[in-house]
Amino acid sequence: MRWLLAFWLLVCSAVFADNLDIVAAARRQVGVTVLYDGSYRTLKYPNGDVPAERGVCTDVIVRALRTARSFDLQKLVHEDIVAHRPEYARSAGHAPDANIDHRRVPNQMTYFRRRGWTQPVADVPSAYLPGDIVAWDLGGGVLHVGIVSDRKTPAGTPQVIHNIGAGASEDDILFSFAIIGHYRPPPPMAGGL
Repeated sequence: MRWLLAFWLLVCSAVFADNLDIVAAARRQVGVTVLYDGSYRTLKYPNGDVPAERGVCTDVIVRALRTARSFDLQKLVHEDIVAHRPEYARSAGHAPDANIDHRRVPNQMTYFRRRGWTQPVADVPSAYLPGDIVAWDLGGGVLHVGIVSDRKTPAGTPQVIHNIGAGASEDDILFSFAIIGHYRPPPPMAGGL
């Protein structure tokens, strides 16, 4: 049964997804974003960003989607939080803040879910396509997010482009932590903001 589910996910996903542009945009951050820095900063709005040499895991997603698809998560997430605040659990008790809201994993997860990007969480490598966004719980409530690569390990597991503490890198971490979210941005020309 498990192999049938994996096969079905692979066939359906291959028909609808072509997100190599997102992978390429994420990969261009490796060697550029060399510092992990989650400090609060005042950003221009819209299209604001922290300096390219620094950032956190969510910045990998923000920069890749902005570069590949012109999706400005800073603006999109901020506007969605303002319009649908109760759906953003971590925003309760805090005023929407365009400087930081898009840089929080729970907010990205909520935004992607609200856009209809949610995919099943599976324990088979074939369920994850290049350009997919995956979120993990690292333990103790520490959350992380990254982009599935088109490069695979010798065992066939897709690598992930992310920033877990030493700058953007491409690593074999897909099944290293508990996956709590799996999202697939729409392919080019499909929209889906």
